[in-house]
Amino acid sequence: MADPAMTLTPDPPRAGLSPGLRGALWMLLSAVTFTAMTTLIKFLGKDYPAPLQAFYRQAAGLIVLAPWILRHPVRAFATTRPGILIFRAGAGTVGLMLQFYAFQKIPLAEANALSFTRTLWLVPLAAFMLREKMGPNRIGAAVAGFAGVLIMLHPGGKDGGIGAPQLCMLASSLLFAFTVTGMKALTRDHPPSTLLYWSAALGVVFALPLALFTWRWPTPGDLGLLCLMGVIATVNQACYIKGMQAADAAAMAPIDYTRLVFSAAAGFFLFGEVPQGLTLIGAGVVIASTLYITWREHELVERARRLGQQDPIISG
Repeated sequence: MADPAMTLTPDPPRAGLSPGLRGALWMLLSAVTFTAMTTLIKFLGKDYPAPLQAFYRQAAGLIVLAPWILRHPVRAFATTRPGILIFRAGAGTVGLMLQFYAFQKIPLAEANALSFTRTLWLVPLAAFMLREKMGPNRIGAAVAGFAGVLIMLHPGGKDGGIGAPQLCMLASSLLFAFTVTGMKALTRDHPPSTLLYWSAALGVVFALPLALFTWRWPTPGDLGLLCLMGVIATVNQACYIKGMQAADAAAMAPIDYTRLVFSAAAGFFLFGEVPQGLTLIGAGVVIASTLYITWREHELVERARRLGQQDPIISG
């Protein structure tokens, strides 16, 4: 899935569909492809552990990007801060493995809802790592969002919902939040393509050792599905970026949450999963909190731009 905090310039107006409608369609397609990818992750999870699936996912992404990398390989990986890029790629690869494990083990709707906590983790990380000032509004929204997580998992309840898969998804969201925070720092003097190339190449390197521990040669049919999963993941990223480019990012971000609806439907019809009431209530709190944080940051950035600030300090 693409990083939500990537700075994108909206496409210029075109004849035909309005930018808002065009962006909404791309975002809906992104939600559908994400659901298709996670469905394949769960379907193949019995025979192919998360590290092996993550390796195939990273390898497919590198193969897709290889034509652009090979045109100018030195320029593609040019950087003045390799340490941050290596850390970001490592965190992203481990986060991907943990995410795949969670999708394999818990209902798709619950796993998707927990994945949205990435936005909540960004609040404290931006304060500590980027020195952004956080006001009571965003701090309160983050606290409310984590309260929603507790509602979803209802620890201590009859069906105590905190287990290894849930903790893995929360840890995955935290690691992905680190990658977004690193991206915010790096894009000040690096093009987004450089970050993408480093992540793709190092993702294969970091995923391979753990994949070898769980290695098994896939059947031709399974190999096709594993490759399809990687291709769908790449298409998902492209759809997400196109949606964010087509119209205002703050208006497009809420549409991404439709993947919770699609994942719940896929889980019900394909795997017999029925979301619990507390899961839906907690997911609603998490989504409301992350939407508010996204909207608040957009408003503060727009205000800073109107005031002529090039690198605003967000404090709302």
